[in-house]
Amino acid sequence: MAGYSITELTIGQTASFSKTVGESDIYLYAGVTGDINPLHINEEYAKTTVFKSRIAHGMLTAGFVSAVLGVTLPGPGSLYESQSIKFLAPVYIGDTITAMAEVVSIDLEKGRVILKTTCTNQDGTAVLDGEASIRLRKPK
Repeated sequence: MAGYSITELTIGQTASFSKTVGESDIYLYAGVTGDINPLHINEEYAKTTVFKSRIAHGMLTAGFVSAVLGVTLPGPGSLYESQSIKFLAPVYIGDTITAMAEVVSIDLEKGRVILKTTCTNQDGTAVLDGEASIRLRKPK
């Protein structure tokens, strides 16, 4: 499996990844990271919040962006340098999230690509917005 080299990318090129968030995803994320905030894992507590139900960890949602970048665009061989993130809306159990990346800038000299990153739910509501900087290998 090989990703794109920097010369194979074009401005406006996009890729996406979709996943339905399940209860097990939230528990697994909490276990791996240690983030056991009751907003994510305790329904009775979550009912007392503005969200009225448990929500997914924001960084779980951001992980879907990482899936797009690491697997598809630019894909294997790329180095994730930085990511800005704005969380815009909650993600609930059962939501289907689509993460999208779009190439907005290519710097051949530095081997760096900037991508606009977004996540939307099944209703088209934006739940995450940001920008990623990726370092890519130069062609041989």
